[in-house]
Amino acid sequence: MSEKPIRVLITDDHAVVRKGLSALIQTEPGMEVVGEAGDGEEAVFKARTVKPDVILMDLVMPRKDGISAIIDIKRENPNARILVLTSIAEDQKIMSAIKAGALGYLLKDASPDELLHAIRSVSRGESSLHPAVAQRVLHSIQSPTQEPQDDGLTERENEILRQIAKGLPNQHIAKELAISERTVRTHVSNILRKLHLPNRTQAALYAIREGLVSPNEVEK
Repeated sequence: MSEKPIRVLITDDHAVVRKGLSALIQTEPGMEVVGEAGDGEEAVFKARTVKPDVILMDLVMPRKDGISAIIDIKRENPNARILVLTSIAEDQKIMSAIKAGALGYLLKDASPDELLHAIRSVSRGESSLHPAVAQRVLHSIQSPTQEPQDDGLTERENEILRQIAKGLPNQHIAKELAISERTVRTHVSNILRKLHLPNRTQAALYAIREGLVSPNEVEK
């Protein structure tokens, strides 16, 4: 029995961009486009009505910008999985999107393969940061306004946190550490709870800031 396709909602205020993304995604096995939105207000409505697995979100749009849309969508559905796809690489926008709840941040100069890989990662609840974005956020996390509280990560949890920061999916972490994916998911949940962080993207940034991994390891 084949797996259900990843259902994608595309949000961008340019029709040409939406159609191009739709054409790319529709030709990819295991993915389907279930809706398009031309602004943030429509994105919030479509997210509610079509319940996509992944939401591609531009940031600069009329009526409601992407970050405001992310906040509204996550307020209604904390489990919504959002991948920002934008041409903006400003530190403030990047961090605002991540803090709002985006799991991934990809620039529009990414290749089709990078985009499809990011969609798959985010659909699994895993973070996906464009290499250029990963570099820029390093400067923004040196002096966070609120320090994550480390309630005592175990040696195994620290090991998994390092793998998360390298961008490895649960399947790869499980194989690397010779444990089950279910065990990895349990450890990830415990890590987020102990660090008081909302998602694995912020956990990855925490690991980078704390020196658990080097920027070169993150870039791969």
